[in-house]
Amino acid sequence: MKNTLKPFFKNNKALFLAYDHGFEHGPKDLIGLGTRPEAIVDLALRGGYTGLILQKGLAEHYYSRKVQTKQLSLIIKLNGKTNLLTEEPYAALNCSVAYAKKLGAQAVGYTIYLGSEKEAQMFEDFGKVEEEAHRLGLAVMVWMYPRGKKVTPELLPQLTLYGVRLGLELGADLIKIKDPGSFELLKQTVELAGDSKIILSGGEKIAEEEFLDLVRKSVKAGVAGLAVGRNIWQRENPFVITEEIKKILWN
Repeated sequence: MKNTLKPFFKNNKALFLAYDHGFEHGPKDLIGLGTRPEAIVDLALRGGYTGLILQKGLAEHYYSRKVQTKQLSLIIKLNGKTNLLTEEPYAALNCSVAYAKKLGAQAVGYTIYLGSEKEAQMFEDFGKVEEEAHRLGLAVMVWMYPRGKKVTPELLPQLTLYGVRLGLELGADLIKIKDPGSFELLKQTVELAGDSKIILSGGEKIAEEEFLDLVRKSVKAGVAGLAVGRNIWQRENPFVITEEIKKILWN
């Protein structure tokens, strides 16, 4: 494992608390603890998460000035888009790698919408991000999400596999994907990732036992970790489900 990744892993598994939803989804998902950024940071600290995912403004206000501990490593998401536009998706940069490091990040994140007519621009942007981040000693995580008018539900599983391979080819250390569906497909993502590590997105809130089954499936398939938001902080007791996830990941 690369030295840049070690702060994010415990017993070879990573558990990230994701809280970048306000940028992409607006306020509709910010319920429960999600209404209070300071409570999210507290959950990440006291819950024993290995990483916290934030956009730069939240990092400025709630992490960089108040936390910056080795117990909670920071991933700053460098790009994003709103959910207001209906054209082909493109997530524009809004933070530099150098500024992310200044804020205390140990890694940076970037979304690529595979299948978008603007994917080439995102490849170009990501190439610059990856080179600068590695030069500065930061890990790089890519959100590899198939999306665009040519991306149909039938194509999603195979495009997820394609995206994983692209993540490796583009130099990402961590590749964040949505569940491709079956256990066999999830195993294939791990194989295709090579030396890169697969991080499974928690996605929309689902029934608790269904979500824990997803965690079990991911561990069995060899996934390196989880990045979970709504399935944690939208619940009445996020600390309880956090402990259940940790038991599956680390016991």
